[in-house]
Amino acid sequence: MRHALCVIGLILAGAVAAGAQQRPELTAPSDVAAAPADAAKSATGLASKLITPGTGTDKPSLEDYVIVHYTGWTADGRMFDSSYTRGTPSMFPLNRALLGWRECVQLMTVGEKRRCWVPQELAYRGAAGRPAGPVVFDIDLMSVYPNPNVAPPDVKGMPADAKRTSSGLGYRVLKTGTGTRQASPYARVTVHYTGWTTNGKMFDSSVARGTPTTFRLDEVIRGWTEGVALMVEGERTRFWIPEDLAYKGEAGSPRGMLVFDIELLKIDP
Repeated sequence: MRHALCVIGLILAGAVAAGAQQRPELTAPSDVAAAPADAAKSATGLASKLITPGTGTDKPSLEDYVIVHYTGWTADGRMFDSSYTRGTPSMFPLNRALLGWRECVQLMTVGEKRRCWVPQELAYRGAAGRPAGPVVFDIDLMSVYPNPNVAPPDVKGMPADAKRTSSGLGYRVLKTGTGTRQASPYARVTVHYTGWTTNGKMFDSSVARGTPTTFRLDEVIRGWTEGVALMVEGERTRFWIPEDLAYKGEAGSPRGMLVFDIELLKIDP
């Protein structure tokens, strides 16, 4: 529907699932039984080791939503869970994950891969049907999103440093993209997004649902059609969309100027 951005999606559980149906197991690392001497150890008992450096400097906060690929093994080398074998990364609010995950992922930057040795008291705590004892996770931190329920401070009005188009659309790039292509007004695109009203109320978010949204740019509000066409893949941009480029005061839709954070994940050929 042209004016509907609210897409029913899958709401993912926050904690790392254990015991999910798996495809063939991934080989356990040679140091799965115990953390090596060069692993960093914290006061809680967590040990971790950098496998691949990240690409940035910012680290997730406990309130952030993260996208990760991961594999988990028991200390005897049995793989019990893996997003890799399912073929899809996982997205969830970090504060709903295992205690050991919360601590480990907050050490990481986007693009980083880290191995974490998690003691039982920071893992499944002997819960029935869950792996007992210490567990080991290899975690790839793919992306971080601010908590969509917390509106950005500039949501009340378009700031002076925002760029403006002739239609009245305002925007500011939050994260530089990695691609070069821009979408046509009729392209199919896949995005993550969150929308707020100017009083700070979040009214729609693919981030909160845990799954991205795909649509044609000629099937959404005018501000989206114009704004997303300015972006390249991998870019995250904040848009201030006047009411005449949004829902135009329609009953049942958010009124007034709207603010969206949009990350363009993919432009279909």
